Amino acid sequence: MRRGVDAVDEAELVRRTATGDRRAFDELYRRTSPWLAVRLRRRCADEDVVADVMQETYLAVWRSAGSFASTTTSGSAVGWLWTIAANRLVDAFRRRARQAQVPAVPLAETVAPAAEDEVMAGRVDQNLERALLALPPEMREVLRAMVLDGLTSRETAVLLNVPENTVRSRARRARIALREALS
Repeated sequence: MRRGVDAVDEAELVRRTATGDRRAFDELYRRTSPWLAVRLRRRCADEDVVADVMQETYLAVWRSAGSFASTTTSGSAVGWLWTIAANRLVDAFRRRARQAQVPAVPLAETVAPAAEDEVMAGRVDQNLERALLALPPEMREVLRAMVLDGLTSRETAVLLNVPENTVRSRARRARIALREALS
């Protein structure tokens, strides 16, 4: 017997959405949209962009719920939803940057950074990127949630569906590994 949409978790709602269940999709939206809007507003002050990203995110959820439903990974539906939204927000920022008109500045007024500064900045960026990529995926997920998304260890634990102590341990090990790689 199939339980009602209010008695199932978000992962089951996504699975039901994949079968075209509009009530499951509506319930998923009702449960997750306030939280998602708050997270997006933390990263973007433009309400129009947030509204567009929300619309694009839930359209993508409706269209690609089957991709979540068919995976056997232990990732949470809420984490999957946030990944879609974060990618849509990045896309929106890229579109905005392409559309922005940069006023022409006369060459005499431009100040170029010193070549040494450019080289050092490039090396630091490359070293950090390499160090991050060398981390195990579960440590990168924790760093992404806590550092980039600004979540607490408890919020990260809920998002990643792991115990809070595991989140703290992964964060500590990630910081140690990054410190060693960059020193």
